Amino acid sequence: MTIKKTLTIAGSDSSGGAGLQADLKTFEEYGTFGFSAITTIVTMDPDNNWSHGVTPLDANLLRAQLKTILSGGPVDAMKTGMLGSVEIIEATRDAIDEHNLQNVVIDPVMVCKGEDELIQPENAEAIRDLLLPRALITTPNLFEAGQLSGLGKLTTLDDMKAAAKKIVALGVKYVVIKGGKSLQSDNAIDLLYDGTTFTVLETPKIDTNFNHGAGCTFAAAITAGLAKGLTVEEAVHKAKDFVTAAIKSGFAFNKFIGPVWHGAYNNAENR
Repeated sequence: MTIKKTLTIAGSDSSGGAGLQADLKTFEEYGTFGFSAITTIVTMDPDNNWSHGVTPLDANLLRAQLKTILSGGPVDAMKTGMLGSVEIIEATRDAIDEHNLQNVVIDPVMVCKGEDELIQPENAEAIRDLLLPRALITTPNLFEAGQLSGLGKLTTLDDMKAAAKKIVALGVKYVVIKGGKSLQSDNAIDLLYDGTTFTVLETPKIDTNFNHGAGCTFAAAITAGLAKGLTVEEAVHKAKDFVTAAIKSGFAFNKFIGPVWHGAYNNAENR
């Protein structure tokens, strides 16, 4: 039996719905063995309107984690999430180069859920310049795609297509822009672009606020799909189905937040 290995380099979300916790749950639901290198500790204060605290770890600690993980050889696919500092981004890029890591998925996390200001503007530039040229695919949401492309706010499918062209020009081979429920449409729309062809992925919008971790889960599902030998197109389509099921089965964690259910695609609650 050969078990594929997947890696997430991401922040820790103590609420369990997003970050590396979402990634590891998704990896296991796909039947892969997940490793995690923690970049950032994210906390949320229920006594202060659920405000976010973002605490990056030292980049040398990330390097030590990656040295441990990669001592057993390269993984079959990897993803990034919240990276926290330029030094952490540089350490991630160095690990990709040193170990010639393939199937690299860059989820360019720039904001926390429910917020719309860049965590650190210099990080967005470092992700764009240092990581996208090393990536097979990147998975920005509308805000992140607007930042990476330099086009600002994206509100239509045509905007997404224009941004996708500019992002692929940065050196990444594929981009999937997560429009989700933010576009004016009855459907949740995502856009995949390979430098030549646009593929629109649509599912009916799900009327729920229990979608914490949907973006992380989508990127992690793509990562695991690639590790299992799927093409990029196959991995993205399956990830869309996986995260749609997860959103449909989301639940209330507390009065502030509701995570997606990562076991929904496989009906894990019934196993």
